[in-house]
Amino acid sequence: MSTAALNWVRKIAAAIVAALVSALIAHAATVLLFFTANNANSAVFGQLGEYFLPASLLLFVLLAIVIGFDGFRRWYAAVPLAVLVSMLSGLFGSFSFIVNQGTEFNSQALNYLFSSLVGPWLIFMIVSALVAFFVGRRIWSLISGVKLDAPLERDRRIALVRLPASNLSEGQVTHIARSLISTDTADEQWDGYVEALIENGWDVVEVPVAAEAPDSVFVEDAVVIFGNTAVITSPGHESRRSETAAVATTVRELGLKVEQISLPGTLDGGDVLKVGKTVYVGRSGRTNSEGIRQLRAIVTKLGYQVVPVMVTKVLHLKSAVTALPDGTVIGYPKNVDNPEVFGRFLAVPEEAGTAVVVLDDETLLISAAAPKTAAMLGEFGYRMVPVEISEFEKLEGCVTCLSVRIR
Repeated sequence: MSTAALNWVRKIAAAIVAALVSALIAHAATVLLFFTANNANSAVFGQLGEYFLPASLLLFVLLAIVIGFDGFRRWYAAVPLAVLVSMLSGLFGSFSFIVNQGTEFNSQALNYLFSSLVGPWLIFMIVSALVAFFVGRRIWSLISGVKLDAPLERDRRIALVRLPASNLSEGQVTHIARSLISTDTADEQWDGYVEALIENGWDVVEVPVAAEAPDSVFVEDAVVIFGNTAVITSPGHESRRSETAAVATTVRELGLKVEQISLPGTLDGGDVLKVGKTVYVGRSGRTNSEGIRQLRAIVTKLGYQVVPVMVTKVLHLKSAVTALPDGTVIGYPKNVDNPEVFGRFLAVPEEAGTAVVVLDDETLLISAAAPKTAAMLGEFGYRMVPVEISEFEKLEGCVTCLSVRIR
């Protein structure tokens, strides 16, 4: 099982545990309240447990579903959902009692069903809603590691990733010779890459795999993030245009506003390098002038400035340059058309060292094929996290290509 899959298993387990504990507490609290109200009569204790059991079981199931789909992350969603789940459970409990009594379900039974909601079942619903909100949410947060009620950009550092397709070896190659690719090794390296993200505090979200799109693992090319806005790209190679739909769905589910680059404009995310509020966009074989124009029209309104950059020696701009946390642009000089355009430019000694992923202000992810660059940047005070991505480098990929970070 991949590390990303394990991460999802942890969240599902958190939802189940939170729902189970909430249902047990609500059931026990309700039974004890009525047991006390009946002068602690032991004869009714078992009857009370059986009476509220069907509602408690449904409460568990519904809470597991709601919590599992992040319904309790924000308080303003959790409040009505907790009330709704409690009401449905109460109705089901009352309905089960009518059925178990063998009563014909007629208008009289229907009136009893709803009138019971202001009787004993009202207590159950109030207790259930309170326990779900105040206890269930906290348990889910503690187990899953997800913070409650914080804005998206502060709440989670999300990294979008996408499993390699089974036909990865058929991916496009433009500026280098094609090499034999081991899909098994690529899968292992992808797991290692994802594990590095998780270990450094990133919450990994998988975009559904695109089984027929060999280059889809390079998810960076499908979307560019500007704060709370996701710009869905228009890939320059026709074979990649089917990759964007699932990415768009995923970022919408994360609560981001979605903008779109449309044909005849083409733009690959690998051609977009953000340095503060400056957006360098590579005019490459995959990104055309119309794509740059459309991106400028979108991001200028968000406070960014677009600076076009010619890219003729490599596939994408970020195949040639990336940026350190302080804004310094790094690159392998032989692959950079015009280093002067970047202002502060730092040459690195290895071609594989041109790409770094900023994990935080002090931590950089880098290809294991660039030990000299890692050592140089380490001398500048950065903590380096090398990962092996040789199979993806055979397809002109780099560490930035395999994820999209949402901060």
